[in-house]
This record gives sequence, structure tokens and C-alpha cells, in this order.
Amino acid sequence: MNKTGVTEPIVIAVDIADAELSERLLASLSDVPGLRVAQRGEPADVAVVPADTLPAADADAALTRREVEVLALMAEGASNKAIARRLGISVHTAKFHVGSLLDKLDATGRTDAVAQAVRQGVIHL
Repeated sequence: MNKTGVTEPIVIAVDIADAELSERLLASLSDVPGLRVAQRGEPADVAVVPADTLPAADADAALTRREVEVLALMAEGASNKAIARRLGISVHTAKFHVGSLLDKLDATGRTDAVAQAVRQGVIHL
């Protein structure tokens, strides 16, 4: 909100080399309430850029195949005991995987870990 109590729109910049894709995206964004597309060179609150221009993910943060399996079971609401049974591992190991996922996804709990994973495209519900 500005000084007059009016909510300012979020300014979004689109920096995509593919002209057709850029135009389609700009056309879609121009109709979204609360958003304003930035003019070329104008500072923006958010930028849309191709994924290959983003920094590579930290190798330590990459999820293992087993962690993805545990995450999928967490998304189903499985307890550590149920995860252990389904994967044929000990409850201690299931607990370890859950803790590792919370750390890697910077999550505050199991539900947050699932939500973060969905946002990052690691799992699909």
C-alpha cells in the first residue's frame, strides 16, 4: 500500500528471448488484476526468465530417489511407521528420511515439505 492507502500493483518483467512465447505471456499477464507488466528497462518486483538462466540447484539439496518415494508417501498422509512398512525400512530410517526432507526443502513440518515439493515440481498431486 502507498501513503494514500491504495494497493500498488505488482510489477512483473518478462525477459524471454522467444518473441512468440513472450508476447503470449505478456498478453496473459496484462489482464491479471493487481499485476502490471514492466516497460523494458523498468525495475520490477518479479521477473520471468527461462529456467536455464537460473543458478543450478545446490547438489546437497538434491533429493535422492528414496527421499522422493518418502515424500510421495508423506503426501498421502502416511506416518513414519506406515512409510517404513511400505518401503521395507526401519521406522528410524523413515524418520531420518523425513528429517532430511524437512532440511532440504527448508520446511517447518511434513505438510510444509509436501507443499514446498509441489511448488518446486518435485511431486505432483
